[in-house]
Amino acid sequence: MENQNQGTPNPQQVNQQFNQHFGQSFGQQQLPNSTAVLVLGIVSIVGCFCYGLIGLILGIIALVLASKANTMLEQNPGIYSEASVKNLKAGKICAIIGTSISAVYFVVLIIYFMVFGAAIFSMWGNLMNQY
Repeated sequence: MENQNQGTPNPQQVNQQFNQHFGQSFGQQQLPNSTAVLVLGIVSIVGCFCYGLIGLILGIIALVLASKANTMLEQNPGIYSEASVKNLKAGKICAIIGTSISAVYFVVLIIYFMVFGAAIFSMWGNLMNQY
C-alpha cells in the first residue's frame, strides 16, 4: 500500500498546480511597472535610430524600472502573476538591446562629428593661411 499521508502540501505548489489546471491566476497581482518596462524597452529599440539619444534615455529608464520591479519580485515571488513576470523579463531584454544599440550609434555619431569637424577646421585653416 502507498503511504497516503505525505504531509501538508506547500501553498505555493498548490497555487501553481491550480493555475496550470485552470489557466487563471486568482489572487495574484500584476508586477508594478512590468508593462511600462516592456513598452519602454520596445520604444528604446525603435528610438535608437533618432541619433541614439532617445533610445538611450528610454532604455536606461526601462532598466531602472526593471531593477526596482525585480527587487520586489525577489522579495515576494509568489504573489505576482506569471504574465507580468514574463512582461518584465521581455521588457528588460528589449531595454538592454535598445540601450546597447543606442549607445553604439551615439558613440559612432560623436566620432563622425569629431572627424568631420576636424576636417572642416583643417580646410578652414588652410584657406585662412592662403590669404
